[in-house]
Formats: sequence, C-alpha cells, structure tokens
Amino acid sequence: MQSHRHLPDADRLSVVAAVILLGYALTPFVSLPERLVSLQLPGFFFEMRLNFSTLVAILVSLIAAAGTDWLIQTHPHLEGKVRLPHWLLPALTAWAIGVPLTTLQVGVEWWVVFTLGGVLFLMVVLAEYIVVDTQDIRHAPASIGLTAVSFALYLVLAVSVHAAGLRLYTLILTLAPTLFLISLRSLYLRSGGRWYPAWAAGITLVVSQLAVGLHYLPLTPLRFGLLLLAAAYGLTSLAAGLEEGRGLRFVWVEPLVMAVLLVGVSLLVRV
Repeated sequence: MQSHRHLPDADRLSVVAAVILLGYALTPFVSLPERLVSLQLPGFFFEMRLNFSTLVAILVSLIAAAGTDWLIQTHPHLEGKVRLPHWLLPALTAWAIGVPLTTLQVGVEWWVVFTLGGVLFLMVVLAEYIVVDTQDIRHAPASIGLTAVSFALYLVLAVSVHAAGLRLYTLILTLAPTLFLISLRSLYLRSGGRWYPAWAAGITLVVSQLAVGLHYLPLTPLRFGLLLLAAAYGLTSLAAGLEEGRGLRFVWVEPLVMAVLLVGVSLLVRV
C-alpha cells in the first residue's frame, strides 16, 4: 500500500490565514451602533443583539469555511469526496479566535491571543487537508488532533454562552447543532469514513437535556462547560468503541476515565 504526504498550496494557505486575521485585526478600530432584533412568537419573545463584533465573527467563519474548501479542491487525492465535513472545524476555530479578541482590550494579552489563534487556525486547516487522504502517513495523528480541537472548541463555546447569560432557548440552539456536527465528525474520523447520524443525534439529545438541568444551577461558566464536555466526549467515545466492535470489558474504559477526569477538574475549578 502506497503512502502519501501532501501539503496545501502555500500561497492559498497564506491568503486564507491573512484574510481571517485581518478581519479580527481591524475589529478594535471600527465601531458601529448596536442593533436589537426582536420577534414576538406564540409563547415566548425572541430577542438578539447584533453589533459589529458579531457580524465580523459570522463573516470570518464563513470565509474560513470557504477558504478551507478552496484549499481542499487542490488535493491530488480528493477523488470526488464530499468536502462539506472539512468546513466545520476551521469555521468554529475562526469563530473561537474572535471570542477573546472582541472582549480583550488591545495590549499584550490581545496580541498573544491573536498570534496563538492564527497558529491554531493554520494547524487546523493543515490537519483537515491531511485527513482528506486516508493513505497519508500523518492521517492518524491529524485525526486525533482534529478531534481534540473539536471538543476544546465546544468547551470554549459552552463557557462563552453561559458567561454571556443567554436565555435557555438561545443556549440550546447554539450548543445542540454544534455538538451534533462535532460528534458526527468525530465518529466519522474514528471510523475511517463512515457516518453515524443516529449516534450523533442521540448524543446531542442527552447532552442537551443535561444542559437544560445545569442551566438552572448556580455553576460558574467553566464548571458548566467542563460538565457538558465530560458528557459529550464520554458518549462520543463510547459510541465509537461500540461501532469499532470492542469487547464490553474494554469499551467503557476510555469514556469513563475521561468523564471522571473532567468532572473532577470541574469540581476543583473556582472560576
């Protein structure tokens, strides 16, 4: 079996990264009035605040998805494969970079986050390019890295929406679709290219029910995020183990160890 080792076009990669970072670099110097979007529906009142930072985050995420697709089109072993799954993580990464950048004042911390965020985005795009080809000698570590980054970004998202004090329906509408896509993508990577939408839907339903319960408890944002992450990662790992055909004596070990570890960390944190 022939192994491969391909990298994306350096010029295209530079253009995509530069556009993403330029968008966030200009954000602190542009100020537009905030707009309130409201809608009265039967039974509840929907309200959303839109500002320049929100618009930039949405636009940058779309650019990241489009830019990743532009890069993957040049892969020599694409062979008609669906490119849509490769859009998710770069878009989430681009969005996650903007969470601290739009809240911090421009200074040393802002530039550190800006630099590290740019490096993380480049690593994610490179990994997405690598996993297109299952015969690439770096496929396994790239898949592991993408899975780890996916759940790390889910933690960032959970902490952010809880800290923002969003209403329950907004919180669920944000976290549930994201977890469905992350768990679906993680199972796809671990199974070597098979889709398990039923597992992803079940995991999303269970974790969303947990989020509803935790929403009404006096938890700090980080503790809230860690508890959701423990459930999300544990269930996804369990589903992957069952589909891989592991014995019942071993299939629960990884999910249980990681869930206990994350719950333990959540009990120790004070913020």
